[in-house]
Amino acid sequence: RSGEMAKLTQLIDNEVFRAYATYATIVLLKMMLMSVVTAYFRFSRKAFSSPEDVASFSKGDNAKKFLRTDEDVERVRRCHLNDLENIIPFFGVGLLYALSGPDLSTALLHFRIFAGARIFHTFAYLIPLPQPSRALSWGIGYAITFSMAYKALSKALYL
Repeated sequence: RSGEMAKLTQLIDNEVFRAYATYATIVLLKMMLMSVVTAYFRFSRKAFSSPEDVASFSKGDNAKKFLRTDEDVERVRRCHLNDLENIIPFFGVGLLYALSGPDLSTALLHFRIFAGARIFHTFAYLIPLPQPSRALSWGIGYAITFSMAYKALSKALYL
């Protein structure tokens, strides 16, 4: 057991792993923040999807007016869904990439570009900025994840 603990300590001391942990935490927190933004828009627009959510606002038939979709709420929800589709793969692929022993400067470039692209994507989605700004930021983040996957696979190719 003590040998396993030494390996974990070595992992935490690894600069690439710490960089990965830093940027993974940033994008995961950004993704979690989208839930708060969704709730804010739901309450400020009084647009809810479940009857129990409107119970504090109104009763009976009057409550039905709060059970509706709102364009702003849906925009935030779509942005959050896009985060789920992109940040979760980054989380897994980035970990495998970090464990494959890349150069620190290359790893930092991957992690920083991905985080920047996802943050910009959120602003592009919510403001909204004209296309192709959102599409480009999505594509850059996606390409970074594929680049990390390729590099991790090429280090330990057991296909």
